[in-house]
Amino acid sequence: MKKKYELIIGYIERLIAEKHVNQGDRLPSIRFLAEKYGCNKSTVIRAYQELELNHKIYSIPKGGFYLVEKNPGNHDEYDSIDFSEVMPDPKLLPYKEFNHCINRAVELYKDSLFSYGDAQGLKSLRKALLNHFSEHQIFTSADNIFITSGAQQALSILAKMHFPNNKRNILVEQPTYGLMQELVALNGIKLIGISRNQEGIDLNQLEMILKNEDIKFFYTIPRLHNPLGMSYSEKVKREIVQLAEKYDTYIVEDDYLADIDMDKKALPVHYYDIFQRTIYVKSFSKAFMPGIRIGAVVLHEKLRKEFSKHKRCHDLNTSVLAQGALEIFINSGMYKHHIRKAQLEYRKKMDCFRECVENLNMTEVEFKIPETGFFVWIKLSNAININILEKRLRERNIFISPADYFFIGNNRSENAFRICISKLTKDQMKTGIRIIFEEIHKLQKIKEQLF
Repeated sequence: MKKKYELIIGYIERLIAEKHVNQGDRLPSIRFLAEKYGCNKSTVIRAYQELELNHKIYSIPKGGFYLVEKNPGNHDEYDSIDFSEVMPDPKLLPYKEFNHCINRAVELYKDSLFSYGDAQGLKSLRKALLNHFSEHQIFTSADNIFITSGAQQALSILAKMHFPNNKRNILVEQPTYGLMQELVALNGIKLIGISRNQEGIDLNQLEMILKNEDIKFFYTIPRLHNPLGMSYSEKVKREIVQLAEKYDTYIVEDDYLADIDMDKKALPVHYYDIFQRTIYVKSFSKAFMPGIRIGAVVLHEKLRKEFSKHKRCHDLNTSVLAQGALEIFINSGMYKHHIRKAQLEYRKKMDCFRECVENLNMTEVEFKIPETGFFVWIKLSNAININILEKRLRERNIFISPADYFFIGNNRSENAFRICISKLTKDQMKTGIRIIFEEIHKLQKIKEQLF
């Protein structure tokens, strides 16, 4: 049985579909709907907030709610739909709240804003992160936390710096985050790949590589993987730690989407590591705010001195203003509130994707849909050429990310592509997915006619 706020949403959507209201028209008042459905005003407000998040209506303070959506007609009315850009939903960015935190940070840290700060980061922010990390089962001390200019800077330093095992090569999953592969290659470091799919990795293959290939560290994205979208099982995480200890290798755990994962049973690799082999890297760009450019890395004592030396050479210190504002945002409880909202919204987006593909003919594709996250990895049969598909979609202003970018030296081993749904509205997603599968079916028919 539907909840009352869902009934109200359905009622408003019917008014729109049946053209009882037009673009710019004012929608029924909160009082009217509360009386009509016998509910509290807060229930009506929740329904309207849902519609506003989906860009169907907008509100004017003390002036009611208004329709912004064009009545459904031509389903191809869109400028472009970009499934390649990895950005949080702009509707979820807490501009007003964070602006308050910036103003407050100016007051608190005005004496240090115009001088160099600690390369390790504001101590007050590092202390604030202790509780934040502990909620994700990362237990450490403020001395082991370094604040960086985005997680990318942390990864760059780790790739360059010397490790106690005196090894040089870096192991990466295939496919994996393309920029990590680029920065390693730019530094002239040898990259070695290990195949990963939606089920995980072959632990026997991992052991053989660690045994024979002089691996400094294994770069892994255990949770909500980019580009696959899936997560490792807890068993695999434990086994990776055991193998790292056995073969004197470190693990760099990129947990960039930890905040939006709603699976309370999922634990980081760091949690299972009793050998001090895991370096935990955290981003505040994807689930929170890209422009803040704040990342954090949790190091063990034997790595701190070397990391600090490289950090000072990179930028002396990360922006004090951004650090101070983030500290206030976390300590005030606003960060938790924002993440709860983001968790629900990204799960809804993934549910929307699931609904979009329910009734589609999928004989030429293979994929698994994660519970939440940003990404879905779509594998094509050999009958479909990904390069031709991408070109045809680009001509229709639909943009995807072909597999090449996610493999070492673009030597892709899969006929596949990644789509990112994080910043798209539900209407954009529905239109874009329909067009993607239209083009796949067209290419399939062309292939059948040729043979």
